[in-house]
Amino acid sequence: MKQLCARVRSFDPGVQLLMFNQFGINLGFYMLMPYLADHLAHGLGLAAWAVGLVLGVRNLSQQGMFWLGGTLADRIGYKALILTGCGLRTGAFALLALADTLPALVIASAATGLAGALFNPAVRAYLAAGAGERRVEAFAAFNVFYQAGILLGPLVGLALLTWDFRVVCTVAAAVFALLAVVQARALPPCHPAADTARGGGLRGIAADWRTIATNRPFVLFSAAMAGSYLLAFQTYLALPLQARTLLGEDSGTAMGVIFAVSALTAVAGQLRLTAWAGKRLDAPQAIAIGLVLMGAAFLPLLPGPYHRADGLSAGGGMTGLVLCAGLLAAGSALLYPFEMDTLVRLSGERLVATYYGAYSTVSGIAVAAGNLGVGALFDLAARLGAPWLPWAVLAAVGGGCATALTALRRTGHLDPAAGAPAPAVA
Repeated sequence: MKQLCARVRSFDPGVQLLMFNQFGINLGFYMLMPYLADHLAHGLGLAAWAVGLVLGVRNLSQQGMFWLGGTLADRIGYKALILTGCGLRTGAFALLALADTLPALVIASAATGLAGALFNPAVRAYLAAGAGERRVEAFAAFNVFYQAGILLGPLVGLALLTWDFRVVCTVAAAVFALLAVVQARALPPCHPAADTARGGGLRGIAADWRTIATNRPFVLFSAAMAGSYLLAFQTYLALPLQARTLLGEDSGTAMGVIFAVSALTAVAGQLRLTAWAGKRLDAPQAIAIGLVLMGAAFLPLLPGPYHRADGLSAGGGMTGLVLCAGLLAAGSALLYPFEMDTLVRLSGERLVATYYGAYSTVSGIAVAAGNLGVGALFDLAARLGAPWLPWAVLAAVGGGCATALTALRRTGHLDPAAGAPAPAVA
């Protein structure tokens, strides 16, 4: 904790505020979202398809609109988009507290997702600009606050549920309202560096996106890293499915333990992992090792000593799930700061928020498409009597991403000069 405090104090006030801001964002979000499906299904009595619609709209509006948030941040300014996103999420969570019809719930869900799409690229671009050459250190500390919010949010939400889900929504809305007020008063303005070669309006935006689409190193890096987001998301898909197979109705408690292990691993290990990698590895090597760890996380779930003749041992299977969650978190923590820094370098340090937005959109598409494949793998494994199949494929995804990343490093695509050129001088 002392090391974290000292690290945070070494950055500019704006960067420090963004770290605490991210803790608040995740605290407010995760105190509400894990319990939304249950509220919709049991509190409001919606059909399963309606619950899926509300949750799907939130994910689509966030993942699908990251490109818009990044573009607007580079055009309008980072602070303006951060404030807009926090304000919009305040209203969205307040509407969730009041809504009891499907149209109102869909609107609130869409606004919740759009808010994230607005402030996420702006926060990361602001952090990169404020940290300068210390981007890796800044993103490492940032991820500690990020994971701490994920860890504490569900616990706060669970405590508030003893009153009512609407109380959870109201408190979450109040958190985002407070974040908006504090940042409006205390966050220094931060605008992207002026680029006199850029035009205005839709034509200028189209030119920005042509620049990104023709930045071959960035496109290849995005493709190589897309699998890492699919692997990380399995904490919410494959691991709960396996926990349900092992424990039935008791799987909820087990998943609470798994989420806690994941967040605690990142919080406790982030700075140590970053310091270790910074002394021994360059950025692509650190990212590749992180990808290998994420793939290897699924190996403990392959059939092993915890399989009995009549099925899977619950105790042994839970050990595998906990190991998987811990290794996934460690691999993600190792690669994250270097991944964020690499994106800035490949952008040529211009249109940084737009690059972050584009990267997040690609990652979201990969997660959506990949999850369909993972679900199909579970169905296929059940039909073939091959419980090892999903875990083997997921492990192979991690190895494949690491191989692709290493190939990009060897061919020079990840060198600092490989990304977008610096803006022209008028």
